[in-house]
Amino acid sequence: MKKIIIGISGASGAVYGVRMLRMLRAIGNVETHLVVSPAGWMNIRHELDMDKPDVEALADHIHKDGDIGACIASGSFRVDGMIIAPCSVKTMASIANGICGTLIARAADVCLKERRRLVLMVRETPLHLGHIRNMALVTEIGAIVAPPVPAFYAKPKTIEGMVDQTVANVLDGFGFEVQEHLLRWPGLKG
Repeated sequence: MKKIIIGISGASGAVYGVRMLRMLRAIGNVETHLVVSPAGWMNIRHELDMDKPDVEALADHIHKDGDIGACIASGSFRVDGMIIAPCSVKTMASIANGICGTLIARAADVCLKERRRLVLMVRETPLHLGHIRNMALVTEIGAIVAPPVPAFYAKPKTIEGMVDQTVANVLDGFGFEVQEHLLRWPGLKG
């Protein structure tokens, strides 16, 4: 059974993390660990009109962002990786600079030091030079920066379809079977 940590931080785009939990639940045979920042909870309520119990019901294990003693804060706890969806630039900056003041940042730091896959779905625009430097730094130390940019070649008909394509693309990188949500680039004939 695979184990994966899903972090939801305070950037706009809470739908990505929630949809990821739903896809992983549908896949089955995946143990999910969820940690949401206080600003992440605010965005979930505002953007999705969901309450805490509704989101927590989608995960197998729930951790508070202030619980630095949680199992996911240690490298001895084995997981296949972590996805922060969405990832605020504040969270990315903490990870890039090794500032582990929250469980989301600490769990991400652990993934990096243990050479486990870490994907940051950074949600910010426009970017200033500080953001870009932190993106470069976090990439240099082993994370994957994957802003949730729509794949228009998939010709999504709805926002849900666009979100599904993006989430499935990230999960595909972890080896999850999400083919019903992922349209691969077929190439152009010409």
